[in-house]
Amino acid sequence: MKIIILAAGAGKRFRALNLPKPLTRLITGQSILGLQIETLSRYVLIDQIFIVVGYHKEKVMDQFPDLTYVYNPAFSTENTSKSLLRALKKIDDDVLWMNGDVVFTPSVLEALLNTKNTSMVVNEAPVGDEEVKYRTNKHGQILEVSKQVTQPQGEAVGINFFTRHDLPALKRNLEMCAPNDYFEKAIEMCIEESIPIQSVVIDSDSCTEVDFPEDLKRANRILM
Repeated sequence: MKIIILAAGAGKRFRALNLPKPLTRLITGQSILGLQIETLSRYVLIDQIFIVVGYHKEKVMDQFPDLTYVYNPAFSTENTSKSLLRALKKIDDDVLWMNGDVVFTPSVLEALLNTKNTSMVVNEAPVGDEEVKYRTNKHGQILEVSKQVTQPQGEAVGINFFTRHDLPALKRNLEMCAPNDYFEKAIEMCIEESIPIQSVVIDSDSCTEVDFPEDLKRANRILM
């Protein structure tokens, strides 16, 4: 299994210190990215982790020199669909990927990896306009995932797993995404091809994305 962390964006909704958002410090003293890597290292070797960088890439690379990097030179005009595609071009294996601004407990990864199926981590928390939302059928398979879902069951938190078997479809659909699309657009296209994608429901207090400054307080509460 390979791991991809998407850390190329400028984080314009959050940026305050002229740093990539994944380098934001948490109450533990670690950065968000540092915590992700520490947790992931319990499950995979460090050389199985790929980081997609762009904005101030040298600041990330200097802090974590032993990781494998994929550079997105178009980070200012491309969204997560194309950053993910750049990394997947180097991978032909089961792959777990996440946004570089997600703070989570180890139980989240354990729940996802225990499924062994193509899956998305979700919660059942109330959602607003900015969250990526989802809807499932009675068997827990994802039917819709986007910011525009009209009857959402909660938030898709930005941690996902595709098996090697389903990976070609994901790559093909990422190719068809527009530069400004989120990677969830490609997942929607996979769903339209009848590829089953299981929801992995977690406690909303075990994971959060840090999109805005107030989200950092929530992230720190998770770690306390």
